[in-house]
This record gives sequence, structure tokens and C-alpha cells, in this order.
Amino acid sequence: MSANTSTLETGTIYVSPTRRRIFGIIFLGIAVLIWLFFIRGLDPEMMTTMRLYPGGSKIVLDDWEFNSLSVLRILAFACAVLGSYQLVRGFNKRTGLILSLIGGMFVFSFLSWAASGGMLNLAGMLRIMVIRSVPLTLGALSGILCERAGVVNIAIEGMMLTAAMIGTIVGSVTTLWIGLLGAVIAGGLLGLVHAVMSIKYRTDQIISGTVINIFAVGITSFISAKFMQPYPELNDPGIFKPYEIPVLSQIPFLGPVLFRQNIFVYSMIIFVILLTFLLFKTRWGLRLRSVGEHPEAADTLGIDVYKTRYMAVILGGMMAGFAGAYFTLGSVGRFDQVMTAGRGFIALAAMIFGNWMPVGAMIAGLLFGFSDSLAASLALLRVQIPSEFLLMAPYLITMLVLAGVVGRGQMPAADGQPYEKQ
Repeated sequence: MSANTSTLETGTIYVSPTRRRIFGIIFLGIAVLIWLFFIRGLDPEMMTTMRLYPGGSKIVLDDWEFNSLSVLRILAFACAVLGSYQLVRGFNKRTGLILSLIGGMFVFSFLSWAASGGMLNLAGMLRIMVIRSVPLTLGALSGILCERAGVVNIAIEGMMLTAAMIGTIVGSVTTLWIGLLGAVIAGGLLGLVHAVMSIKYRTDQIISGTVINIFAVGITSFISAKFMQPYPELNDPGIFKPYEIPVLSQIPFLGPVLFRQNIFVYSMIIFVILLTFLLFKTRWGLRLRSVGEHPEAADTLGIDVYKTRYMAVILGGMMAGFAGAYFTLGSVGRFDQVMTAGRGFIALAAMIFGNWMPVGAMIAGLLFGFSDSLAASLALLRVQIPSEFLLMAPYLITMLVLAGVVGRGQMPAADGQPYEKQ
């Protein structure tokens, strides 16, 4: 494993001495930012109130009220201490954990400053975070299925968009469940197209995915303008309602956040657990990963490389189709042109940030979902920050991740390499 490899499954980032010093400077810089932008000029009497009750639980928690300036000073001091230690000695294998802690403290500092003199519904914001993370996490799982088998799939965006439209039309003329099935099948069919182009004809996998994305934008926009807008009955499938899990939904604070959601949230958690088990605890997963790491060796051992890659890409397409159905059947209940808005590409960033691991991908999805939720919450607080900057947050995080700021991931060795049987 390389010195800069990020290993989210163990919560560690292995760093060189130079990178250790860079992290130390970053930690100290965050402490300075908290002082410059949040502490300086803040009224010492200002109070921050955070609401811990999103509604729905029988147990109502009191609002959390604290002095804004005192908490910000504590957080800035903690960041400075951690940064100084990192600069002098380094946390070594715990650098990833400390990085997450510093990031959390900076975000909390920002929230405390933004809500000073007002109220922020923290529980409601976390609930939105979970909901917004669903398509990103499911899209990342789609990428993991494909790339663990050695096939790059940048067509997740197009698969999600097409599935969202198909799910809407089928769900409008039949039922929600059949619409969901239609979305999954649509994603699987596009996965098959990508597999044929990439595996059989050995087309450049980036070009193949780009073609699918362009095709998806064009065909969905045409069908939407030509049929769905003139005939609104084709664009009214309804949505899956939240389902309350007995007992668990009554847990204070976390109950309504996690256990009063629709099937897409529950499915996301189940798929993450299931895919982790299948990839790393079963013979099926071992064969799939071997095809993505060393297809020649896998072929020598009798594993059908072509068949395994076909299966993985089609399953990845079906997962992307399920993610696409969320936009219409799990969220707004209608289809709009280009409504995925680049979420498929952010899902790829979540996959890389998660080091091609399902649990890591979900953590990254929650991070990106939080940035979405943060933009919506701060708009209600009338923070003096242009809304365009808040909407840019998920994409800025994506660029930082892809630039390797949090460490380089260990991608499958044969990822993106066509295989030709000797």
C-alpha cells in the first residue's frame, strides 16, 4: 500500500513526513479561519439555539442553547492544539480520524456562528442529509460493482437520468412498484449496452460512458418535451411514503432522523451491508475482485472474466437505475429535464473518496448530502453568503476529493483495462 493511500475502512490515512506537515498547517489554518471569520467581531452576549427535535417522536428533547463566542473559542483552541501536535509529531495512522474531527469542528463552528442570535433545526438538517445522500451512495455502489470488476463506469449519470424518466412513465400508467421495476430494468439495459461496448468490442470505457450520458440527456429531454409535458398524466406517478419503523422511530433525536424514511433510505443501508458482505466474505465477491485486480490470473484459475464483468456491469446499471428512481418515485413525484444535475458524477467522487468500499462510499455520500442540507438550512437563516456559493459546496468538495486532498485511493489494478483472452 502506498504512503498516500486512504483507507476509510480502517479510518486511517498513511502519510509521509511532508504530507504530515501539510496536514498540520491545514489544521492550524482552520483554527485561524475560525478566529478570523467567526470569533472576531462576534457579540459576547450572542446565544445560539439548536433544535434537537425533528418531530414525530413521543419524547421531546429540549433545545440546546449555548453562548456562541465561548463555544467558538473552545473549538478554535482545540483545532490549534491538534494542528500543533500534527505539525511537531504527527498522528500517523490516526491522521484520517483527526482530519474528520477537525472538519467536524469547523462545520460546527460555522453552524454556531450562522445560527448565533437565532435557531437552527439540527435534527431536521441531519434528516435532510440522510435523504440527500441516497442517490449519491447508491450511485457510488453502482460504480463499485463495475470498477471492482475492472470496468470504469462514468455513465452512472445517464443511467440514473434515464431510469428516473422510465420509472415516472411506467409508474404513472401502472403502479409505483412496477415503475420502480421499470427504472431498475432501464438502468440494467444501459449497463448491458456499456458492457457490450466495453467488454466485447473493447471500446474506450470513458468514451462508452460519455456516449451513454449524452444519449440519456438527449432522449429524456425529447420525450419529456414531446410527450410528458403535453400529457401530464404520464408525469404523475406519486411517491413512496415514509414508513415508520415501530419502536426505533421513537428513539429521541435519532429515531425520526433514521427510522421514519421511505424505502430508498432503508434500501441504501441494506445494500451497503449486503454488498460489503458479498464482496469480502463470499466466493462470488472474491472472483469479482480478482477479475478487477488481475484478470489473467483469474482466467488461469478457471474464472470466466467476460461473464463476470458482464454480470458486474449489468448489476451496476440496475443499481444506478434504482438510484435514478429515487429522484422521481422517492422525492418529487415527477420528472424534469436533467433533474439528476450531475449527481452521477458526484457519486463517482464518493466512490473514490470511499476507496472503492461500500461503507466508505456511504460515509462520503453522507458528507455530500450534508453539504446539500447545509445550503438549504443556511438559506433559511438568511446568512450573508450568496446562495450560489452554498449551492457550489457539493461540487467544491468533489473537486477537493478528486484532487487527492484527503489522500490517494487504491483503485483496482486492472480498472479500465480491456481484457483479451490469450
